[in-house]
Amino acid sequence: MPFPEDQVAELKQLCPDVQECEEGGCAYVLLRGLKLPDGCSASVTDALLCPTPRDGYHFRLFFAERVESGVQLNWNASRVRVLERNWDAFSWNVGAEPRHIQMVAAYLRHLK
Repeated sequence: MPFPEDQVAELKQLCPDVQECEEGGCAYVLLRGLKLPDGCSASVTDALLCPTPRDGYHFRLFFAERVESGVQLNWNASRVRVLERNWDAFSWNVGAEPRHIQMVAAYLRHLK
């Protein structure tokens, strides 16, 4: 299930190493080396975008590690196994976003 090329190109402006993946009938976008906002405990980490509804959210952004920032985060998904890796996600339920870059940006803004 390929994603629209223009949306993948937008993500590559944010994170050059972008890979489309699929597991269990669900499509993901792997963002290797995603730069996080200043003040986060990790400046760079891998992230996994699920741009479709999952776990009661319009979309989810999973992180390879728990990130600490200036805001209190509710890490409600721990060690979620996708693509042979464990991922964590914090609860951040924003409205549906039309573009993948907007989905990732919504999460990054919350980390500031």
